[in-house]
Amino acid sequence: MSKPRSLALPPRTRARRLVTARGSFAVLDAAAAGEARGTVLMLPGYTGSKEDFLALLGPVSEAGYRVVAIDGRGQHESPGPRGRAAYSRRALALDVVAQAASLGDGPVHLLGHSFGGLVARAAALLAPAAFRSLTLLSSGPGPVARPQRIRVRVLRGALALLPKDRVWEATRWLDSRGEEPGVTDPPEIVLFLRRRWMATRIAQLSATGRLLRREPDGTEQLAALGMPLHIAYGAEEMIWPTPFLAATALRLGAHHTVVDGAGHSPNVSHPEELAARLVAFWEQCARKEAGPRTDADAGAGTA
Repeated sequence: MSKPRSLALPPRTRARRLVTARGSFAVLDAAAAGEARGTVLMLPGYTGSKEDFLALLGPVSEAGYRVVAIDGRGQHESPGPRGRAAYSRRALALDVVAQAASLGDGPVHLLGHSFGGLVARAAALLAPAAFRSLTLLSSGPGPVARPQRIRVRVLRGALALLPKDRVWEATRWLDSRGEEPGVTDPPEIVLFLRRRWMATRIAQLSATGRLLRREPDGTEQLAALGMPLHIAYGAEEMIWPTPFLAATALRLGAHHTVVDGAGHSPNVSHPEELAARLVAFWEQCARKEAGPRTDADAGAGTA
């Protein structure tokens, strides 16, 4: 999961409900500074939430983009059914298409982090006209690496047998073993992480964990999308093998970003650098959409 370093809302950002044809979703909506150059919809990963993008909202909105980070159904502050069938890949993808439509800005740039990338890909395949581009952030086109598959399997098993708060305590202990000595999370972050965990539906965690373990390789599907693609990840990514991600970007001819020094969440650890890379990609998309300028166009533009 991503762990935000601060819960402070950036300038021009408000927490609100996004009402769609498929229900209401909790969002953080950051208005663009100045004239808007586009809208970006950001989907969080497994056990994550919209707050995973807090550090990105400021620099991306400063660059002229409206940014909307969302809790998917059953995640954190978005309601969700108790049954696992409600969290199929198609159901989650339909939610994203409805969310994009409800923003009212026409086609949007879609970004999915980790598991959110699997959902983003499914949404883009379902309704490509709804999206200007697709960015897979720290997200591969197939299942997670074997150590992560084992970890998700253990987590799903624990959720089936133990109270949710007991599972939380166990996972926090395991995560703390890898932390730097003497470095602890601020109390407000610890409280937030626990609140998010307890609010997320068990059915959502179980069903989406299963998708992470069994997702088929979707490289050919991605290639068939016909929209601008961006594969971005940290140089120290561990959830999907980096050689696999690099090979996927090459096969797709996708825009390719590797953030030095970052792990699975460059959105938290390196937000300024990642924002600059994202904006460069979206600017490239805009130039391609505009097409080549003719002499007549140039003259009209200077009249």
